[in-house]
Amino acid sequence: MTHRNSSIVGRGSVRSWRHCLDVAGVREAAAHADYFATERYLRRRSFNLWGTVRGLAPPESQPHLIATAAFLRYTDDLCDRGPMQERAWRFEEWAGHVRKALDTGSSRHRLLRAYLHSADLLNLPRTWLDSYVEGTRFDLDFPGFAQEADYQRYVDEVALPSGMVVFGPVPRLVAEQDFVSSCRLFADGGQRADFLSDLFEDLRDGRLFLPISDLDRHGVTRTDLTEGRDTSGVRALISSTARSARASLDEAERILGEIPPDHRPFLRFFLCLFHKRLDDVGTRGPALIRSPYHDGRMASLRVIVRSRREGASTRAHPVRRERTLRQLRRYPR
Repeated sequence: MTHRNSSIVGRGSVRSWRHCLDVAGVREAAAHADYFATERYLRRRSFNLWGTVRGLAPPESQPHLIATAAFLRYTDDLCDRGPMQERAWRFEEWAGHVRKALDTGSSRHRLLRAYLHSADLLNLPRTWLDSYVEGTRFDLDFPGFAQEADYQRYVDEVALPSGMVVFGPVPRLVAEQDFVSSCRLFADGGQRADFLSDLFEDLRDGRLFLPISDLDRHGVTRTDLTEGRDTSGVRALISSTARSARASLDEAERILGEIPPDHRPFLRFFLCLFHKRLDDVGTRGPALIRSPYHDGRMASLRVIVRSRREGASTRAHPVRRERTLRQLRRYPR
């Protein structure tokens, strides 16, 4: 499917992308070709994410954000398709190629070459990328969470490194350890929101990303979830998980004050998107375990417009608190 008439793409997209490359410091013809291929790949594979970068990030950061996002999307795709043994084999081959590329600074793969070019221009450390690769290996054969502590280790080893790779090109106004602390809150809240919105598809694939201790506390069995049962315990489990996600996201909002004003709309989008998913979780309740949830393209576009309108503000778009309170009353603890 093409998007030639999209309000985000427009007829001048090729010229504007070339301008982004120029102001980002990407001037070699070969590098231009790699970034054009990378931009096309992300537009085709993850249109909403592509549109978010193109619509909200400052021009000088767009090529680098596109390069990191495309690299992560490609890696995730390798791990999400086909039988487990085949996925593991593909990932190990790719992980070896990534390690060699990081060691040598060169690659035969266009997406990886674009990432390497951005990493070199921005002097990005490879620590978080190495951690992301290791976390992805762990996620391939995910064993589940027995306790909350297991989930928190997952945030440290999988979700946080992924977020730090995505936000690596974003300049900081605070010490790195402060930014990492805010990103961890971001990763915690966003990961819980994702686990809830992906609940149906994960259960269908035989995976459960909610701690068993949470199920036990609310008197819920895995069978209750796989069979889509609407019980008070299931409602309470969903509500409690959503509250935990919301609390972390509210605290993570401080990250907007830790980055330059022109980058705030980009990060605000993700905060608003996760809040929107939690709003939808509250509306759907146990229906989450009976049918898949997807971000609608028009709904995502509205979040992009809203995030852009808020501009340099250090606040995320206000959550509909009255609606949220009504949802919590419907799905008590």
